[in-house]
Amino acid sequence: MRGPCDILSQPLLPSLAGCGMLGLVCRKGIAVKDKQQIEQYLYQAIPLAQAMAVRVVAAEEGRVELEAPLEPNINHCATVFGGSAAAVATLAGWLLVYRTLQALGLRGQVMVRRSQMDYQKAMHGAFTARTLPVNEAAWQRMAAALSKGRMARLTLVVNVECAGQQAGRLEGEFVVLPLS
Repeated sequence: MRGPCDILSQPLLPSLAGCGMLGLVCRKGIAVKDKQQIEQYLYQAIPLAQAMAVRVVAAEEGRVELEAPLEPNINHCATVFGGSAAAVATLAGWLLVYRTLQALGLRGQVMVRRSQMDYQKAMHGAFTARTLPVNEAAWQRMAAALSKGRMARLTLVVNVECAGQQAGRLEGEFVVLPLS
């Protein structure tokens, strides 16, 4: 089943080409490129993002940063629930792959294959999940596999921070299934 928005094989508007922002097009023809529109797309495509009150800080070429407040993500110790931190980090990685597909003019279904979350300290407030740069060769391998109609894999790292200090790190492997 496909979601309400699809990845374009080509930008709908010339202004989306090379803009460095996520550019999705909903079936109704609405170009999605600013942070607020990205959030609305995430809330619709992945309802957990809205329940966790995830906000898009940045969605630029090669970089995604998301933030979430403590309140909807709190645990019994009055700190961030580890599952919430892992979910926001996974969402940041997913969004980076999804956005990069569009920037490369490729179509595919992005899924998490494997993830490992390492927690380094308790988080007592709002937290962020920021993707680390991915090697250009890895993106090229992904593009080559998809252009041949094959599944692509990509491993990336997302840092989780709270109050300006690193609190966790996710390493995730994402797969992209080609769309016919």
